[in-house]
Amino acid sequence: MTEFPETRSNLLAQVRSPDEREAWEEFVLTYQPVIYRMARRRGMQDSDAQDLVQTVLMRVAGAIESWEKAPGVRFRHWLRRVAKNAILSAFSRKPNDPALGGSGIQQLMDEQPAEATEVEHELALESQREQFLRAAVMVQSDVNAETWRAFELTVIDGESCESAAKILEKSVGAVYAARSRVMRRLRNKVQELGQGES
Repeated sequence: MTEFPETRSNLLAQVRSPDEREAWEEFVLTYQPVIYRMARRRGMQDSDAQDLVQTVLMRVAGAIESWEKAPGVRFRHWLRRVAKNAILSAFSRKPNDPALGGSGIQQLMDEQPAEATEVEHELALESQREQFLRAAVMVQSDVNAETWRAFELTVIDGESCESAAKILEKSVGAVYAARSRVMRRLRNKVQELGQGES
């Protein structure tokens, strides 16, 4: 199962250097949305989720120079642990408000942090989503607008190929072909992103 998107070896090397501002910005653009969406999904308010992202990124920035790759351990696994620990820590630090009566016990139960495996699963799902979104942006810029629209109508919007063909004023076969081309390119791009990363 994919967890955090993997980090390219050269980006990781560049991020270790404090002079490489562009590399750090690319690193933040890659991981910030994953951590943020996961925090929001866990019920954090926008400001709390943004604080959590900053906490995780500050921890990474403080430890990245001394982090050394152990045999068989990938950087993304270390980063996942940092994020998971920050999320669990944020939930465990959350003060319990005194119950106002009624269903106070149920409210306290609802506010308890999720099991670590649930948090890990959510991080993995968010990472997969982020990797797909990165690949989709790349593929969309590589294909013509009508080809992308055929994919969008049939796969994302759930239209039938017949319905999409009417909308696009194309043959059903052309819609099938366009959809297949985009799906193949997406698979290849996700695979390529994975191979180019450590």
